[in-house]
Amino acid sequence: MRNVLIVLNERAGSLLDRDPLAVKTELRRRLARPGRTVDVLLAHKRGIGRAIDRGAASDYDTIIVGGGDGSVGHAANRLAGSDKTLGVLPLGTVNLLARDIGAPANLDDAIAALEASVPRAIDLGMLNGRAFHTLSGMGFFSQMARAREETRDLPGKAVRVIAAAARAFRRAGRFTLDISIDGRKRHIDAVAVLVTVNRFSGEEWRRARLDEGTLEVHIVENTGALGKLKAGADLITGVWRDNPGIQSIPAQHVTIYSGRSRAWVSTDGELMRERTPLAYEVRPRALTVLVPAPTVEK
Repeated sequence: MRNVLIVLNERAGSLLDRDPLAVKTELRRRLARPGRTVDVLLAHKRGIGRAIDRGAASDYDTIIVGGGDGSVGHAANRLAGSDKTLGVLPLGTVNLLARDIGAPANLDDAIAALEASVPRAIDLGMLNGRAFHTLSGMGFFSQMARAREETRDLPGKAVRVIAAAARAFRRAGRFTLDISIDGRKRHIDAVAVLVTVNRFSGEEWRRARLDEGTLEVHIVENTGALGKLKAGADLITGVWRDNPGIQSIPAQHVTIYSGRSRAWVSTDGELMRERTPLAYEVRPRALTVLVPAPTVEK
């Protein structure tokens, strides 16, 4: 890190109880080194994306984003395949990528981790030519993944199951579509299809590795309301791979045909109407990120 740009979402939840200008000053002070320049910008809404775009087109070698998964996803897309490095300060609600690279949730701890971080190449997924860092999908399963993280601080596993399932039920319904997985096409009646970059495992819905060079497709078949509820409960309690109504298939290329010109898709926490068919592929080691040193594999 010799020429660093830090873009902070000044209205992020983690900054609501702090003075953004004080955080800006603290970041510059703690990351400054002889021979290193550190510029910190405060932005919000569309200004965040514009600041990242300008940084990506400049001579900065490192761009650190303080925000949620949407802002981090924008940066990942802009920096994919370049010689620039992405750093992450988790200031959002879910913080998918930050969590998987081992960035602390506490802002002060996250800043300290950046000071001792090392670069590491990770895989990205591509949806219709645009990069994403963690997950993209349609329907109940993707909504349960979001709701699982949104309710993780509620007391008791049963409460988390009920709260997350209630949110997902409100957000998703059933659908029929055709899906091609590495050239094998099939017709499905489902309540969800989720595409993840590398494999998720365990109760915490986390990725053990970020450089397996694969996608994984998760299909939740339409088995009625009780089946949908059980799929959600199994997702939250970590036994979803044992649910016969949920299929998980590794793949390099996935294409989803919905029969409509556009479909609502949730990608790294951002809900967007995407042109169909939805074309997914994996780009191995396409992005360099700063990872806290203790999490680096020896």
